[in-house]
Amino acid sequence: MRCIRLWTDSEGQSCFEEGRIAMKSGSPVNLLSDKFATKSISFEETKAGSSLDWHTAPAKQFVITLRGTLDFVTRRGEHFILTPGDILLAEDTAGGGHAWKLIGDDPWRRVYVVLDSDADIAFTTSPAQGA
Repeated sequence: MRCIRLWTDSEGQSCFEEGRIAMKSGSPVNLLSDKFATKSISFEETKAGSSLDWHTAPAKQFVITLRGTLDFVTRRGEHFILTPGDILLAEDTAGGGHAWKLIGDDPWRRVYVVLDSDADIAFTTSPAQGA
């Protein structure tokens, strides 16, 4: 599963890297991730054409896009695109933050999964199994 990790570096700027949530064999037909300690889950929808200027993540969280395509940007001008099925691991809870805008005609439907602050996330930049 594609995952973009967004965090704050030692200079207080948001950075990102593309990777995956580590998966392992769960049965003959399934790959499974580890279980992650969470605090809450919520759902949100934003109308097409919307944007949000500079901000940080309110908490360490997964943001799972169900519908919509977004262009994210850091203050350094680095961009990444989120599409349905992508997972954002938002860890930039301090510093300069990031901004986003919806592209296309779809609203942004997403799931927020707020993680325990000490949750160990199996994020990897290595290729997915079976890829």
